[in-house]
Amino acid sequence: MSRFFTGPENIGQKTIIIDDRNDLHHMIKVLRLKEGDEVDVSDTVEWEYHAKITSLEKDEAQLEILDKQAFAAEPDVEVTLFQGIPKSGKMETIIQKCVELGVHDMVPVFMDRTVVVDRGNFGKKVERWNKVSAEAVKQCRRGIIPEVTDAVKMDEVYDAFADYDLVLFPYENEKGKTIKEALLTSTNPLYEEVTGSKLEKIAIIIGPEGGFSDEEAEKIVAAGGESVSLGKTILRTETAGMAALAMVMYELEL
Repeated sequence: MSRFFTGPENIGQKTIIIDDRNDLHHMIKVLRLKEGDEVDVSDTVEWEYHAKITSLEKDEAQLEILDKQAFAAEPDVEVTLFQGIPKSGKMETIIQKCVELGVHDMVPVFMDRTVVVDRGNFGKKVERWNKVSAEAVKQCRRGIIPEVTDAVKMDEVYDAFADYDLVLFPYENEKGKTIKEALLTSTNPLYEEVTGSKLEKIAIIIGPEGGFSDEEAEKIVAAGGESVSLGKTILRTETAGMAALAMVMYELEL
């Protein structure tokens, strides 16, 4: 079943309007949809719909709502990936696979050992990365399109840690605590009793190809990051985020 996304402002009690030109082109020229065909639609916020096309023109499609339900494929925990920007096309692979695994949003980060340089046109890369996210969502049938935010510098990341219940810092020099141990501590009923909050928002911070500098590692821990190990081997930057996310989802969602 084909899936499309539209804002809540385009959804009424009984009807849905789709007016995105790319979606309309895809519906008409690629999928060859017609009046009477049924599709799935997400409002990108909370609800997903099963609907029937009642009118399909090149500038607007109108659909009749047949069924409405809360998102069924979205994880309960929101995970943000702070990704040290890698070179070449690795970021697209990271985004695609992390969207499939359930990431909530992603933040590209310029770190001490980042090789990529912003020459003033970095916004075009972010625009492309968001398209990759949107394409991945349609394939895995999620309810939201995880946002790839504008790139930030590392100094901005430390302050952002305060917005999360747990910040996981996979670090090659960590030989003791695993992600599993960190999550078991944070999901223990005693943790909720002491802190008064559930584990609802998690951040994972991954370094670029050269890893974190010693200064960055010290600042991450000082800002509240919890150093964890991903295993005995050292993973590439394009593998580390996926592995960490998969471990989190296994422990908290399955």
